[in-house]
Amino acid sequence: MKNDITMIGHISRDIIIYDGDEVRLTGGPVIYSSAAAVRSGKKVEVVTRASEDADKDLEGMRANGVNVIRLESEHTTSIENIYFTPDKEKRKVTLLTRADPFTTEFLPDTDSLIYHLAGLFRGEIPDAFIPFFAAKGKVGIDAQGLLRCSEDGRLLFRDWISKRELLPLITYLKTDAAEAEILTGETDREKAAYILASWGADEIMVTHNTEVIVLVDGTVYRAPYTPANLSGRTGRGDTTFAAYLAWRLDHGPDESVRYAAALCSIKMENPGPFTGTIADVLSRMSTDLSLDGSE
Repeated sequence: MKNDITMIGHISRDIIIYDGDEVRLTGGPVIYSSAAAVRSGKKVEVVTRASEDADKDLEGMRANGVNVIRLESEHTTSIENIYFTPDKEKRKVTLLTRADPFTTEFLPDTDSLIYHLAGLFRGEIPDAFIPFFAAKGKVGIDAQGLLRCSEDGRLLFRDWISKRELLPLITYLKTDAAEAEILTGETDREKAAYILASWGADEIMVTHNTEVIVLVDGTVYRAPYTPANLSGRTGRGDTTFAAYLAWRLDHGPDESVRYAAALCSIKMENPGPFTGTIADVLSRMSTDLSLDGSE
């Protein structure tokens, strides 16, 4: 049976430090993304690379009903995040250990509507995966895995030299405001989205700490984040993008971006992946519309 979404990326044993407190949890884009998509009613498969002792870190995804395929790796990726501000926007990120990169040679045979390339850093998922999966279905990709580089353990952002060549093969592109500026040189989020669309990507999502916007067919759709607190800030972009992909399979971009923002707003109020239901998200969407004066 065809999957709705196949997600490819490393998990990460995360160390999160803020204001003297330290929290350790299993993160990584596929952890947060799979929870958002499968709890939105979609059939989800995750392909990851991690060491054998990481099987216990995958139990949460499997318990959610995600089909998880672990490819062998000598190490499991581990990242330390030190946050400096209450809004969790300024942080120092250090790569402690790194799982082996993916190769097409060892990929399992997959059949999905969307292939979500959910990388943590450049080199984890090779550029060659984009045309490979574009020949099989729609490709969604997070710019984080294209721009974030490891230099002596420090994660820094560098422009993607293949962007003009490969963006036309991408159906769904997700960036945050800083990544959009690196790609385009434009600080205005909407203008950056239009530039990325002119280079060939079909639907462009740009997240910000206040809202998420999506550009589709020349129209910008937007929705605010409305969390009561930011205790679950880690995984915001991954959760938003995956929720959008899941809902977009059956709905228009306007409803899908509102669904994604509402789901992620709920998620940000508690650490870890999203654990709510579609009903919770739809209720939050109604509340957010009322607060916005749209009803």
